[in-house]
Amino acid sequence: MKSSPLSRLLCVACLALVSVAARAATLPGNVNVHYKDPQHFTEAKRSFGRHRIDADDYLNPLKAYIAERASRILAPGQRLDIEVTDVDRAGEYEPWRGPRFDDVRIIKDIYPPRIDLDFTLYGADGKVLREGHRKLRDAAFLSRASATDRDPLRYEKSLVDLWLRKGAKKL
Repeated sequence: MKSSPLSRLLCVACLALVSVAARAATLPGNVNVHYKDPQHFTEAKRSFGRHRIDADDYLNPLKAYIAERASRILAPGQRLDIEVTDVDRAGEYEPWRGPRFDDVRIIKDIYPPRIDLDFTLYGADGKVLREGHRKLRDAAFLSRASATDRDPLRYEKSLVDLWLRKGAKKL
């Protein structure tokens, strides 16, 4: 019996949903990442009209990435709470370049990624070990980029990795 293209498409869609759900279920339990008023993020304010971006397209994967990467640096029993207070992705729209560029995000060193966050690190005994506010910036983000990396969040993820590498000892 032959399957129709529609049934094959539905099957693929269901498998994709199961994969996403399985990944979400495996988020580390020792890191809690949440967003404070994401509708007021710099990125959200630039998302309008033709440049309308579904926040879930970048916030959900970014949250999962931060949680997964941060969990790697924690000692056994430690817990980390992160509240992201602003996100401004790398690049900007430059509509003055002409109609063909209306929906093209231009990546230049003058448009670096920025992430602001508050964090609290708890010890195995539940006591606060460290807490603080961080403004993640990387003016050299383009020099760290790989020409083969096509991840739309590569610059923001690199910013998170840079913070975690530097902050692992003094997070």
